[in-house]
Amino acid sequence: MLDISRCCLVVVDVQGKLAQLMVDKETLFKNLRILIQAAKILEIPILWCQQVPASLGPTVPEIAELLAGSEPIDKASFSCAGDASFNAKLEALGRKQVLLCGIETHVCIYQTAMDLLRQGFRVTVLADAVSSRTAENKQTALTRLATAGAIIAGTEMVLFELLRTAKHPQFKPIAKLVK
Repeated sequence: MLDISRCCLVVVDVQGKLAQLMVDKETLFKNLRILIQAAKILEIPILWCQQVPASLGPTVPEIAELLAGSEPIDKASFSCAGDASFNAKLEALGRKQVLLCGIETHVCIYQTAMDLLRQGFRVTVLADAVSSRTAENKQTALTRLATAGAIIAGTEMVLFELLRTAKHPQFKPIAKLVK
């Protein structure tokens, strides 16, 4: 089970024109926003990555505005874990559960998850908060990740797993996010 004190949220490469080409981008953006807001409410650390922003552009405004006050980790490797700065920041958090969301499922999400699994992290990929330009690429990646040991879950499922009880002090603000 996920534990608030042991997890972090990693938001991957939701940038520029590429983000606009994602399958079901409205659901993707909605769930990314919910996850970021929930992480803030629950005081879960957020790491935010951008793939070569000089080429792909910055994180889309509707996501970047929620991440104001934190600096993105700019990377060239497809895997976030292929970047020394990302690895240092993740290590400094001391958290072994990673909630992974963003784009593209079959490239950066897949490679990041595989690297993190190899490093001993428990990786949960939010199926409704990741996407690719085609549904087939997204599904192929999710299938491979599940086979490799990643946990595939949905945004609402994860939020209530983190809360564990309706008596959690942050239950009401979290429940409002998904209604």
